[in-house]
Amino acid sequence: MRFSLSSSALSTRLQTLAKVINSKNSMPILECFVFEVSQGQLRITASDGENRMTSLVSLSECDSEGAFAISSHLILDAVKLLPEQPLAFDVNLDSYQVTVEYQNGQYQLVAQNAEEYPQAQPMEGDIHTLTIDAGVLVSNLSRTLFATDNNEIRPVMNGVFFDLTPEHLAIVASDGHKLVRCRNYDIKSETPASFILPKKPANLLKNGLDPTSGDVVIKFNSNAAELTFADGTLRCQLIEGTFPNYNAAIPSDNPNELIIDRKALMDSIRRVLPFASISSQLIRFKLSMGSLQLSAEDIDFATSAKETLVCEYNGQPLQIGFRGDYFCEVLSSLDSDDVKVMLGDPSRPGIVLPNVQDEHEDVLMLIMPLILNE
Repeated sequence: MRFSLSSSALSTRLQTLAKVINSKNSMPILECFVFEVSQGQLRITASDGENRMTSLVSLSECDSEGAFAISSHLILDAVKLLPEQPLAFDVNLDSYQVTVEYQNGQYQLVAQNAEEYPQAQPMEGDIHTLTIDAGVLVSNLSRTLFATDNNEIRPVMNGVFFDLTPEHLAIVASDGHKLVRCRNYDIKSETPASFILPKKPANLLKNGLDPTSGDVVIKFNSNAAELTFADGTLRCQLIEGTFPNYNAAIPSDNPNELIIDRKALMDSIRRVLPFASISSQLIRFKLSMGSLQLSAEDIDFATSAKETLVCEYNGQPLQIGFRGDYFCEVLSSLDSDDVKVMLGDPSRPGIVLPNVQDEHEDVLMLIMPLILNE
């Protein structure tokens, strides 16, 4: 079997798929990519046993069809430093000898039988389907992943929750200190359904999915999901369990409203934060009409800093504390020029919103306050 393709196209796909493979695998064959030539395309598969991702690459020529497994480390290292040029694979499917020819030389590799590679099990039971634009999916995963937890006691908090209702799709993540809820009103279902996507496949999608590639079709049941996109698929196990009632954690009435330039606030917090206590990372927000003062101090080292920003503030004079690093994470995950911060009393969570929302979306971020010692 002989086939040819672009070196850069192959390298790009392999680098994305390599993130699926674990450094230690229960089966040696899982250290390989599976190459399958069919209908003028190369389908490449990578798996860690729980997550299985495939990607399609167009071939410039091929003389037959077949499949083989090849060492992921070897083939990735072999092609990633090559400049853009045609690569020609010559594969003996009886002896599994592989020759890769390029402009200035060739590689000789030994492949394995692709039939030894674990096959994906068919999805069974009550299957739901959700269609979402790739760009919408990537942007929502980018907004939410930072708020996921690493909690062995409550594993349901370790992923991104997709909550499909008759009114909207909500994509949610929380670690108990921060919460992100992104609603999309264009996506809804008369039959409510939900699932929790683990962090690894969520990161694979965030980093490997082309935002301009059109629709992603998600089929899921109680324990697995299959996402089909323009040039491949991702099959993954889901986190089982019940996600907490996230809406109950969001205050319905925070009357004090702050509107401020997002980047200016983030830069100011970053300048003041090195002077905060290492253990608490506490930043004090002191709000009055038209003014926000940020301050931090570390009593143990006798250091302190304060900075005043001009803002639009409608509310009572207020002092409230937040972890500076958490607040920066919230601001970094937004892309609006200005943000709106809704505050209640010093013990109530703060709500951070883009000042201008897309008409089809409702993005909300919540951050828990820290107790201030007066």
